[in-house]
Amino acid sequence: MRIWGFVTDMFTAEAKFTIGQVVRHRKHPFRGVVFDVDPTFSNTEEWWESIPKEARPKREQPFYHLLAENDSSYYVAYVSEQNLVCDETGEPVDHPEVLAMFGAHNNGHYQLDVQMN
Repeated sequence: MRIWGFVTDMFTAEAKFTIGQVVRHRKHPFRGVVFDVDPTFSNTEEWWESIPKEARPKREQPFYHLLAENDSSYYVAYVSEQNLVCDETGEPVDHPEVLAMFGAHNNGHYQLDVQMN
């Protein structure tokens, strides 16, 4: 399909998880709160190539930015939708940036506490 000179495909990504939702990785031992969503892969080629070929997720799916935590650290993670599941613990995420971005935590979700552009 051609729109204003750009070629597009008929693919439309629909995110399964929402901003403020607490999720966990399907294979690795970490969890986090979603703070942004890309409709398809939108990171660097270097990042993509760093993933072993047999473990690379498909690009044509939502990718989530997480304020993530594991047993020893806090960090920002970029994870494909196929590698995430809902976190069923109901516990808050202890990442130090959560309070700067979100309000109250209620049953696995945080209320967005900043205005998004």
